[in-house]
Amino acid sequence: MNVAFFLIPKKDIVFLKENATMRQALERMEYHSYSAVPLIDDEGKYVGTITEGDLLWKLKNTPGLTFQNTEDIRLSEVEQHVQNLPVTIDAEIEDLISRAVVQNFVPVVDDQKVFIGIVRRREMIEYCSKLLLQRKS
Repeated sequence: MNVAFFLIPKKDIVFLKENATMRQALERMEYHSYSAVPLIDDEGKYVGTITEGDLLWKLKNTPGLTFQNTEDIRLSEVEQHVQNLPVTIDAEIEDLISRAVVQNFVPVVDDQKVFIGIVRRREMIEYCSKLLLQRKS
C-alpha cells in the first residue's frame, strides 16, 4: 500500500514557515493543542519539524528571552532536537511504520522536496488494527 492512501494534504493541516516567530508557533500550537508542527521554507520545501521541546529549550537557554519577546526570534533560529524525516509520496507503508514508532506524524514531500502533507500515526495504527482483526475473522 502506498503513502498516498493515508495522506492528509497540506491544505488540511497546520504548518509554519521557518521565518515565522517563536511567538506565532507557541500560539498556534496552543490553539490547536499540537506538540509539533512541520516547517517549510519560502519555496514550500519541508525543512523540519518544530516541537514544544525545541521552543522550551530555546526559551531556557537564551538569556533575557521571555514570552513577551519571543516575537523577535524566528523559527529558523530555534534548534530542532528531533529530526522528523520525510518520505516521498511514492513510499510504501513499510517506510512509514519505522518512522511512526518515534514520530506522531510523518511529513510527505514530492520529488522536489516540496511539502505536500503528512501521514499521522493514528491512521497507520487504525489500518494495522483492521488488518489484524480481518486475520482473526
